[in-house]
Amino acid sequence: MEKVRIAILDLYNNAANEGMRCIRQLLARGAAEMGVDFQVDTFNVRAENKVPGLDYDAYISSGGPGSPLLAAESWEARYFSFIDALLLHNRTQPVKKHLLLICHSFQLVSQHLGVGEVSRRKSTSFGVLPIHLTPAGLAEPVFAGLPEPFYAVDSRDYQLTGLRPGQLAQLGGAVLCLEKERPHVPLARAIMAIRFTPEVLGTQFHPEADGEGMLRYMLTDERKQQVIGTYGEAKYEEMVRLLADPETIEYTESIILPAFLRRALGQLLPVAAA
Repeated sequence: MEKVRIAILDLYNNAANEGMRCIRQLLARGAAEMGVDFQVDTFNVRAENKVPGLDYDAYISSGGPGSPLLAAESWEARYFSFIDALLLHNRTQPVKKHLLLICHSFQLVSQHLGVGEVSRRKSTSFGVLPIHLTPAGLAEPVFAGLPEPFYAVDSRDYQLTGLRPGQLAQLGGAVLCLEKERPHVPLARAIMAIRFTPEVLGTQFHPEADGEGMLRYMLTDERKQQVIGTYGEAKYEEMVRLLADPETIEYTESIILPAFLRRALGQLLPVAAA
């Protein structure tokens, strides 16, 4: 068959990051495992105001820095027009287009679709943290095989709370997981993943993060001093310990994005979806 075409929507605004490396690494691994060629094109959404058309087979929209609160910037209009076009395509066409939304993208689309309230947290959530599956999350095919709870890289100053169940139900969606339980904190637990539609999945955490690469990055002197200076030595040591554990980030990385690809491309590659 012809190459499978995958579009990455890069929302990092040219900021240095590990996310794009991790996404590309997983796509290269997925192509090898499925035995097909991936044509991967990247669209610099925020810095160059570029979005893909609907002529790709699957889409991944990345995390990114800064505030996700809507500011009527020119790139936002194009980005949301793409989201609306993809949703309309999936409602009206037999061959569906699957989209994975990560962190910043998850927050943007949650606001755009009106499923809840995105607001600034009282303090930054940062680290390798436990995430709890809801009943819908336990039944979610892309999360199949994850333990309860599972661990993921979380890095955010904002959060999605105040779910609007009616709006989510109209989309055919469901909340898949929540942040760690904090019984001593009288605040709502943030929503950490949503199945927006049968084809659109979003995560507040970073499912693309790889344990080995993130550990290597965390052990550099520059990053070590940065984390210790901001969050303290205990937080740094905890992150290093958890990143080195193959049952945390490395395991989550091996499940979510590969399963998303198999599901997204199943209509094209029935063997790979089996």
